[in-house]
Amino acid sequence: QVQLVESGGGLVQAGGSLRLSCVASGRTFSRYAMGWFRQAPGKEREFVAAINWTGDNTYYGDSVKGRFTISRGNAKNTVYLQMNSLKPEDTAVYYCAADFKRYLPTLVSDFDSWGQGTQVTVSS
Repeated sequence: QVQLVESGGGLVQAGGSLRLSCVASGRTFSRYAMGWFRQAPGKEREFVAAINWTGDNTYYGDSVKGRFTISRGNAKNTVYLQMNSLKPEDTAVYYCAADFKRYLPTLVSDFDSWGQGTQVTVSS
């Protein structure tokens, strides 16, 4: 198991940007594929982005392609989510997650460890 702590959420106007961070501790971070998910009130948890353990392969959900960028700094045990051109529909609690088994996981059920989440609110 790896412990994950997200930060960087907040309130931003539509069109603005935020950068989320997720710091991992416990097992060897560089061996984990990492992902970001989000969950709005009354909705299911939605896949946002994933990155493989070396950081050279990424995958995005359709609703964020071209606006969000996932990256990782293995030396800092951190994964990032740069969010640009934010829209009110991006409002949600954002979670990072870790998977030790798969190359580029995208399903909620793929991931072994989850952070506590950070709130992102985009005003119109």
